[in-house]
Amino acid sequence: MMATLGPLGVFDSGIGGLSIVREIRRQLPTADILYVADQAHVPYGPRPLEQVRAFSEGITRFLLDRGAPLIVVACNTASAAALVRLRGIFPAVPFVGMEPAVKPAAETSRTGVVGVLATPATFQGELFASVVERFAQGIRLVNRTAPGLVECIEAGDLDGPEPRRLLETALEPILAEGADTLVLACTHYPFVIPLIEDIVGPGVRVIDPSPAIARQTERMLVSLGVPSKSHPGTLRMATSGNPARLAKMSSSLTGETARCEALRWQDGRLGLAEPA
Repeated sequence: MMATLGPLGVFDSGIGGLSIVREIRRQLPTADILYVADQAHVPYGPRPLEQVRAFSEGITRFLLDRGAPLIVVACNTASAAALVRLRGIFPAVPFVGMEPAVKPAAETSRTGVVGVLATPATFQGELFASVVERFAQGIRLVNRTAPGLVECIEAGDLDGPEPRRLLETALEPILAEGADTLVLACTHYPFVIPLIEDIVGPGVRVIDPSPAIARQTERMLVSLGVPSKSHPGTLRMATSGNPARLAKMSSSLTGETARCEALRWQDGRLGLAEPA
């Protein structure tokens, strides 16, 4: 039996990782979770990779200081940019990262054409290149970005004219190439799946990565010997942005009200903000 541990650590640049939290809560209802949103720097997608690595390291140290037994990097951009670095800096820490779901897409595509919707940084990272090399042989990938879509989702606009316009622009080339499967390689995007499905129609399978990430998280917690509880787990959140706004968005997106604290970056380190 392990000593008392802190909550499972989950982080993203903003609210996107709540799509992962929502699924972890569904599959692991007794797990305690501390979710960190670095909303002072959202979105990570257009930022230099080295900057994303620095943010990811700072957040990881914050979560480890609170006893996290495992850290879920619930951000495709941070996973692509920083996962290898994080595992090198913290070799004893188990990480669950976001790997674009190219493998299941390639295995189930009937046309052999798969669309991938992601941020520029995700496409630039070594992780995506590795996934393509391992799983996309014989498959044609149509890679597209949707600049501005993360900002719409962060603002709570999930089905308005602007996110529809951005998605139609991004998805049109994918549909024109005959793709029958769409990989969502950004954790923000599951929140607009209804809109995406309305645009692509019933002939295109949309892959939400959240269930697979939750299952991997459960497997790793079991392998670590982290004991489960008989009572429901807690959800706490912290943000370098507006805590009240994150709490409101979390309630809307996950159906769960959670306490949210304010964070502040100082000299490359992340800590709780001093009360005003």
